[in-house]
Amino acid sequence: MDSLTRSNLADLIDVEGEWCVSLYMPAVRAGMEVQQNTIRFRNLLRRAEESLQAVQMRVPDVERLLGPATALLDDAGFWREQGDGLAVFVGQGYFGSFRLPLRFEEMVVVNRRFYIKPLLPLFSGDGQFFVLALSQERVRLLEGTRDSVTEVELPGVPTSMVEALQPDQPERQIRARAVGDTGVAIFHGHGGGEETPKTDLLRYFQIVDRGLRDYLAEKRVPLVLAGVDYLLPIYREASSYAYLLEQGIIGNPDMLSAKELHQRAWEIVKPVFAQAQAEQIALYYELDGRDDPRASHSLIDIVQGAFAGRIATLFVPRNVQKWGVYRAHSHKVHVHPSQQPGDYDLIDLAAAQTVAHGGTVYVLEPDSVPGGELVAAIFRY
Repeated sequence: MDSLTRSNLADLIDVEGEWCVSLYMPAVRAGMEVQQNTIRFRNLLRRAEESLQAVQMRVPDVERLLGPATALLDDAGFWREQGDGLAVFVGQGYFGSFRLPLRFEEMVVVNRRFYIKPLLPLFSGDGQFFVLALSQERVRLLEGTRDSVTEVELPGVPTSMVEALQPDQPERQIRARAVGDTGVAIFHGHGGGEETPKTDLLRYFQIVDRGLRDYLAEKRVPLVLAGVDYLLPIYREASSYAYLLEQGIIGNPDMLSAKELHQRAWEIVKPVFAQAQAEQIALYYELDGRDDPRASHSLIDIVQGAFAGRIATLFVPRNVQKWGVYRAHSHKVHVHPSQQPGDYDLIDLAAAQTVAHGGTVYVLEPDSVPGGELVAAIFRY
């Protein structure tokens, strides 16, 4: 599976021209139904061809533009490793494919910008979290959403304490013992009586933390630790990740499957996500109730504010579009009752610019947007 970073998202947002093709589809990870993946994708490509021809693109130009995406059909390795959803983007001078832990609706969008709203749950307040399962024999990082979990390959992270501390430490299995008279935790190898102080565990976890930094560098999502109780505070001492949660999964994680770890972690992060979202909704109502201009449900004001970097929090409806045009030179927004040639989904545009400027976007069911409006936002100023 692939990682979609904020830099990747920024690259997608920055692309503009004739034409940008966004393809979304659900994917099957395993079993007999995996053959449906290529069939679905082939059908999406056919729809993209039809859409491009409908905007008067010549057939040879269509084939040239879609060439990198079409080549995926013959890449057996690509299809062997899928997430819950596949997103592919093709434009002049740009191609990107992302196998992600999100289940997308089938969608083809041909426009002058990429359509990125289906990706936003990975960057919103309730889309993504990590589980770091730690023992002295094994290290696993799991990437989860509410409905899925995937183990992340981490080539720069040691797989065990023995590997991390080689050549300092002979290979052995180690378990916890009581704290000694000096207050320094020591650990015994099975049957060997050898002692490993807390300082070795701390070094081990510092090495793990360094290996995780590149992968987590642009992440702003909760990280849940899983491990026996004496290891977790030591890892917290070593960790440099700002979004590490205090509550963890206590016990030997080597005895738990990825699915079991996901289920236990979700019970920890669910109230964290719910609280953050509830606080923002309450703040919106508080500001709106006293006619504070920082609360707005005007789509025009929100689009303009998003491009200006003024939106702190944006609430948008899932699977709803509102078509129109934003004129960058004049900052004018024109909303149309139905899609016209050259139109953008203004909701998608506002969401993309909010994320690009460091704001938070909550993708909600349409009837859950605060105030019962199409969109709602909290402005920074």
